[in-house]
Amino acid sequence: MNPIGRVLGRRPSAPLEFYVAVSAGEVLALDDVIHCSEEVPEKGRVSFYGVVESVEKIHEGLTFDSDVELVEQGILPVETAYVGKVMTTRVEPELFIPPQPGTPVYRATGSQLDTALYFDCMKHKLAAGLMRNGEVAYLNYDFLCGVKGAHINISGISGVATKTSYALFLLYSLFHNDQMAQEVANSHTVIFNVKGEDLLYLDLPNSEIKPEDRLVYQRLGLPCQPFQSVAFYAPPKSGSTLIPDVVRMQGVTSFVWTLREFAEQGLFRFLFADAGQGTSQLEFAVERVSHILQREARQNPGQELVCHGVRIRSLEHLADLLSEAVDEEHSDWFGKVAMGTKQAMVRRLQAAVRYIEPMIRSSVDQPEKHRFNYETRQVTVVDIHKLHTRAKSFVVGAVLNTLFERKEAQASPFPRVYVVLDELNKYAPRHGWNPIKDILLDVAERGRSLGIVLVGAEQTASEVEERIVSNAAFRVTGRLDAAESQKPSYGWLAGTYRLRASIIKPGSMIVHQPELPSPLMISFPFPAWATRPEEVAQDLEAARSELDGLLNF
Repeated sequence: MNPIGRVLGRRPSAPLEFYVAVSAGEVLALDDVIHCSEEVPEKGRVSFYGVVESVEKIHEGLTFDSDVELVEQGILPVETAYVGKVMTTRVEPELFIPPQPGTPVYRATGSQLDTALYFDCMKHKLAAGLMRNGEVAYLNYDFLCGVKGAHINISGISGVATKTSYALFLLYSLFHNDQMAQEVANSHTVIFNVKGEDLLYLDLPNSEIKPEDRLVYQRLGLPCQPFQSVAFYAPPKSGSTLIPDVVRMQGVTSFVWTLREFAEQGLFRFLFADAGQGTSQLEFAVERVSHILQREARQNPGQELVCHGVRIRSLEHLADLLSEAVDEEHSDWFGKVAMGTKQAMVRRLQAAVRYIEPMIRSSVDQPEKHRFNYETRQVTVVDIHKLHTRAKSFVVGAVLNTLFERKEAQASPFPRVYVVLDELNKYAPRHGWNPIKDILLDVAERGRSLGIVLVGAEQTASEVEERIVSNAAFRVTGRLDAAESQKPSYGWLAGTYRLRASIIKPGSMIVHQPELPSPLMISFPFPAWATRPEEVAQDLEAARSELDGLLNF
């Protein structure tokens, strides 16, 4: 193999970065992976591996900027210097010396590529997309599932960064990984659908998939097909009906809680999940009422909820009772809570009731059919896109609470559950109290021991609780606002990656993982599953029948 250039001698060569003078006729681009080696006295051969961080060309010997015109006219003879800056990713053996100027530099392929990017150290590899050189990029599954680390954080501009699309691709790659087939066969994922009905068609083929897209899936070692095991949940329409409030009806189940379940599971506090800059006094009042509801529900068995001898008929009825208790000097509900705090809590409760009451029923026929259960299918989509902000927060909190309590009761990380939550900055803001934030912090800090992995996404990581972002083993970003990319939350974007984050196209992501000191620019394929109604080739029933026929073939 011919070298693509040599280690430059005119600029300093250092152990962690050096420059390459590109040979005539060769091309060196950003993200190219290179290697070189040299004999070191008494140490043997030392190999250097790295990723090209920047490249530049310059006319050598010119004095004025305008001289370029004379060069093009052939009047001034000059040479063009083509130089690339390399960020060192690995040195084998670990003797951190600068590479010798003049040393031949080669493009890394095959085993050299695996060594340069630590793919050779990964016991369990997960296909993460294609690199610029067309080779498959891998993530270390042990840093995702909780063996060595856990969690993924994805940032980027809404509608451009394709955050949810990439999260879905990673899960698809995981669920079709033959190397870990036995473990992932029993894994689950819970996805909150927050924008349109985009995620209500994951089990149907995408009519816009092209032959070149299928080749990418083939290159990644993945089948080109929709998700195979999906359950859909959506809130019911207003009124007494339990019909899901979505366009797609087939295969979608409405989710509701009875008043007794609402009390027993301590869901009252999630009525205040959008409190934002909440105070410790308000938090105390909310937790007190939530505790009383749990206690009364356990002490008064039966299908109905009875508190202090009163049968609670609806969420609105509960709000009225608490409103009446505000003026009582020695209320069983509030105890010694200050008047201002009681009034603030009741105001927020009354404002939330009309948005959340359709999902809280006094009684439900066959409640088990409308109860959230992530264990029935591999993928569970919880649709909340039509709900008011207060109702969205309530559902996210209630579902996470159910999941967390169930995993705690299992006392085992198996089967693992991957939670995909967009708009993370809303549910876990950097400042202020929020009951959902408490759960997400628990997931981030000890979820790996319970088998809960958070795949969080947001437009601005700088607005998310720092402990949640810092606990993510994998950092990913799509297109970023230029000002946002300069904030400390993106310190992992080394070199020119901060600038590049503001111009990358949809379908490309910058990925950073623990073992590799340099981020990787990767691209992922067009979804093989429909992401909106227009992408479904035929009506839902026909598509479902076709898919069932393929599965039974």
